[in-house]
Amino acid sequence: MSDLASDTAVELPLFPLRSVLFPGGRMGLRIFERRYLDLIRDTLREQQSFGIVWLPEGGAEVLKPGVRQATLALIGTEARITDWDQTDDGLLGVVVEGGRRFRLAAARQADSGLYIGDIQWLAELPDTALPPRGSELQDLLQQLGEHPHVQRLGMDLDVDEAGALANRLAQLLPLPAADAYQILSIDEPVARLDALHDVLDGLSQ
Repeated sequence: MSDLASDTAVELPLFPLRSVLFPGGRMGLRIFERRYLDLIRDTLREQQSFGIVWLPEGGAEVLKPGVRQATLALIGTEARITDWDQTDDGLLGVVVEGGRRFRLAAARQADSGLYIGDIQWLAELPDTALPPRGSELQDLLQQLGEHPHVQRLGMDLDVDEAGALANRLAQLLPLPAADAYQILSIDEPVARLDALHDVLDGLSQ
């Protein structure tokens, strides 16, 4: 788990999800709630970012009257919008790319229901070269990159460092969200890649 955080807290609007966003990873979002439509509008207009935090079981992505969401995960990822359009069902679709990781110090809800977090950016360790068994995972990433859905995301898959490879694969593979979150929480790049490898070994057994 991470203890490398800046002492300075800043405010960041939050988008809780049942899935995890990784640095350098991309994901598509379908937006229909007013609080998030306003968030996307403000983010595009002001060229700002927001935070995506994992919402563990027990919380709800859709706000219901009189219902408060469960505790949010402590580690999240900055999200920047790279593309947007209207989906076939009339909803707003956006593609976001993961930026910096952060630790969530506190969160509160605005009247609209939007979460605002007091966050501290995590100081990242330098990425490192791939370990010997990393080439197998690198081949897997290239195979995933041939899928039309992945190609539409426009994610950079030309990576040859341990942390970046772990982030891209963890973003694209259908990992249990709890496992993905644990991988996100690891600071050391090779340890993050090893953790991903262990999860994949466990899923294949």
